[in-house]
Amino acid sequence: MGLNTTPSANRIHIGFFGKRNSGKSSLVNAVTGQDLAVVSHVKGTTTDPVYKSMELLPIGPVMIIDTPGIDDEGALGELRVKKSRQVLNKTDVAVLVIDSVSGKSKEDEELIALFDEKKINYIVVYNKADLLAQEPPETDNAIVVSAKTGYNIETLKEKIAALAETEEPKRKIVGDLIEPSDFVMLVTPIDKSAPKGRLILPQQQTIRDILDAGATAIVVKDPEFRETLENLGKKPKLVITDSQVFAKVSTDTPKDIFLTSFSILFARYKGDLEIAVKGVKTLDFLQDGDTVLISEGCTHHRQCDDIGTVKLPRWMKDYSKKQLNFKFTSGTEFPDDLSPYKLIVHCGGCMLNEREMKYRQKCAMDQHVPITNYGILISYMQGILDRSIAIFPHILAEIEK
Repeated sequence: MGLNTTPSANRIHIGFFGKRNSGKSSLVNAVTGQDLAVVSHVKGTTTDPVYKSMELLPIGPVMIIDTPGIDDEGALGELRVKKSRQVLNKTDVAVLVIDSVSGKSKEDEELIALFDEKKINYIVVYNKADLLAQEPPETDNAIVVSAKTGYNIETLKEKIAALAETEEPKRKIVGDLIEPSDFVMLVTPIDKSAPKGRLILPQQQTIRDILDAGATAIVVKDPEFRETLENLGKKPKLVITDSQVFAKVSTDTPKDIFLTSFSILFARYKGDLEIAVKGVKTLDFLQDGDTVLISEGCTHHRQCDDIGTVKLPRWMKDYSKKQLNFKFTSGTEFPDDLSPYKLIVHCGGCMLNEREMKYRQKCAMDQHVPITNYGILISYMQGILDRSIAIFPHILAEIEK
């Protein structure tokens, strides 16, 4: 996969924060060398976070995020500030932009405290150096620049790159579970929600991870799975299936072959699989009138038999025999207050980066609301959860205690 096609969720997310008129948008344009953000002397020009996937040397594939001013006013201003704070949940490297003429403010200090609290690598940038008679001293995590003249912009990019390099290396989706020359079978139903002419992102990324591990990926649709398996001539190390056909694929897969789902693999890749596995048992204790939050990390056109809004609610009601209520969120939406919910069921999070997925899990844990995952929930309702996580023996042993 070329750098220019790196999925957004796998890019380093660099967020630019600060007060209105500190020069955030001008600095974004200077750092990227492009007119990504609208620049104006009028305070509050940036009203919503602006996202741009690009290549930024010397870092590589990144997601640049220009945020509204953290000091915005009024009812709309409060919403904009809230959106800026939400961006922190997905930010790998934060750039705090300060008007060097005005100096550091209370709002800037509050942002620094948030960076520290959320363990986000950050750099403080004093912008508008061209207006200063004398520069303030620089430190390891502070630099003086001018977005207008380009002064110190290259040095700033190098410092951002150094902070990005300290991020933990990305885990494997499946590559650490297989050996070179292993066969891995992927069962990929092609339904109405699949993009025309393409596989969905989790399937693409999993195939690439298998190939990078030196193993062989064999991709089939569910009707052809059993015949292909019988004619393969070599036993696969692992079968990975779409959660919607878990039961059928489990029946057709011999017990001595590991079986799991894309959703379960992504629960481990993006978050904490053990938390999701433990959370699913809450399903057995739901009561009439309880509300379940079903959350997806992407936004897409809803189909008549959509898994998140139609199939999962139907299956959960059939399994629990309870009259449950359901709420739905998608994309960047995720409630601050989770107290109305007895259980959260999240997608695999292929469109979310690891930091945001872990943030959502932590929110749930802090508010004592169990959280699980589409694939884990489906395998649990179908009585094959133990089998679907058998390839992770430490997690299986933990939940069996």
